[in-house]
Amino acid sequence: MVKRLARKKKTEEASAGAPLWMNTFADLMNLLLCFFVLLFAFSNVDQEKFDQVAASLSSSFSIFSGGHSSIGDGQLINMGVSQLNDFNQYFTNMGQTIDSVDGEKIDELKQLLTEANKAETEKMYENITEMSGQYNLDKYLDIETDKTGGQYVLINISGSLLYDSGKAQLKSEALPIFSKVGDILKTYKGYRISVIGHTDNVPVTSGIYRSNKELSSARAINAAEYLIDVKGIDPSNIEWIGRGEYDPIADNSSEAGRSKNRRIEIRIYNSLNTN
Repeated sequence: MVKRLARKKKTEEASAGAPLWMNTFADLMNLLLCFFVLLFAFSNVDQEKFDQVAASLSSSFSIFSGGHSSIGDGQLINMGVSQLNDFNQYFTNMGQTIDSVDGEKIDELKQLLTEANKAETEKMYENITEMSGQYNLDKYLDIETDKTGGQYVLINISGSLLYDSGKAQLKSEALPIFSKVGDILKTYKGYRISVIGHTDNVPVTSGIYRSNKELSSARAINAAEYLIDVKGIDPSNIEWIGRGEYDPIADNSSEAGRSKNRRIEIRIYNSLNTN
């Protein structure tokens, strides 16, 4: 009799309150509610609103990249809690992705970067021009700045000064001049340097090189190796490129134009554009 009463008491205690499965069911209903709220939001917003919802989801569920945003002035959609009031109001932004930054601010930042590039490159140009005069290189070098983004200073050296026709080895009589160019480059330790070889459009007749691309590449490599081996330029900061006849600066129909196109360009990039 005592055992029967004890079992009856336990049964009554277990039946007190809501069944345990109701907790799981309530959580499920909350999640479904959030799901349908989101569906409703997506069906009534434009792209800008969608981006801001994505920012909120990033914070709550770590699905998208971005910051936090809320709808109206209520709570964020977060962990099964959603705001139901004033749903058709515009979103209040509480954190922006890069795509949602105001276009005028992006343009302003670009302008500031361009001005910083040009200012530093202009100082480099003045310094390099001054050193060129000190080394008596004025008649051998054409020095200018990057006309597009102001990222580098360009030193242009005639190919006929450095190389014999159809050959890629630096001429012995050109070494004193090119050595002084290396002395200028050494003052920009750690800066990115590009050595670019160019030719005219006359086909190569030498048996050593099959095309102007190969010839220009060999000339750029030999010039870069001299700067590395003799002048001590860090090889991790220098690159060499052969462009052949594809970037002319003059008309190839005349000998004077072809002579200008046969050249070595050395670009010294400013610190903002050095990897």
